[in-house]
Amino acid sequence: MNDETFNLSIRKFLKTVGVRSQHEIEQAVAAALAARSITDGASLPAVMTLKIPQLGLDVEFPGKIELG
Repeated sequence: MNDETFNLSIRKFLKTVGVRSQHEIEQAVAAALAARSITDGASLPAVMTLKIPQLGLDVEFPGKIELG
């Protein structure tokens, strides 16, 4: 295994996940605010799940998205 290639691949994956996740969250929050299903200043529990079936990896990362 080439450690440098491995680490760069992980970082690229995580960057993609981070950028796309932020975009999806922003769109969902904007839609929910417009629909008035959440209020400005809401606190939204969130869970990110990382799965790599071939490795048997299934890990959840709980957190919170604060709007105000």
